[in-house]
Amino acid sequence: MKRLYVYSLRVRYHLFLRRRNDRPVLETILNKDVLVLPGVMNPKLFRTGAFLAEHLNRNSVSGDSQVLDMGTGSGIAALFAATWARHVTAVDINPAAVKCARINAMLHDLQNKMTVVQGDLFDAVADKRFDLIVFNAPYLEGKPENDFEKALFGVETIARFATQVSGHLTDKGKILLVLSTVADETQIISFFSKAHLAARLVVEKEYVNETVHLYQLTRSAAATWTLEMNSTSKGKFPG
Repeated sequence: MKRLYVYSLRVRYHLFLRRRNDRPVLETILNKDVLVLPGVMNPKLFRTGAFLAEHLNRNSVSGDSQVLDMGTGSGIAALFAATWARHVTAVDINPAAVKCARINAMLHDLQNKMTVVQGDLFDAVADKRFDLIVFNAPYLEGKPENDFEKALFGVETIARFATQVSGHLTDKGKILLVLSTVADETQIISFFSKAHLAARLVVEKEYVNETVHLYQLTRSAAATWTLEMNSTSKGKFPG
């Protein structure tokens, strides 16, 4: 069933959605107009970007926080997070997405609160730690055929993210991760369990052909204990 969904998504994109995605469009999500350039994942058309943005509010983003939006795409999650956060860093491997997110930051006069950089996962923020990391993950099985599809197909990318993310969290940092029932959620959550990160389902939204989930991940008790032991032995708490 999941393989059939992935196949149908590719067919639907090439037959119907590609025309909309091959030209600049202006989408409205809640109270924000968002420009989507060709080759950039449309947060409304593919649903998960809008779903994540809708849950970035004063309850999930504290006013003094440093936020990382991983795989920012159009910059939609970064825009909503920047409303509340002290500063947001947005990262994408797709040059078109980086350009798009920078334009949207300027359109909303948030260029002083948003930094948009190009890079593969944490390469562009190697020495930084964040209070909140949000990730609209490429959870579909399959090999991406271009930069655009890297936002859809990339379970191996999530696995790499899971092994690296703890080194970029502050001591009380958390992750908000978007997944779906069309993905192998059990396998993906296991990536984070192996990295000593505990997952809790925050909210879900049902659609006709899938249910989208937002998970919060934090260091498990075992991971916290390890960090405390390292702090005692080295005289410095990581963070």
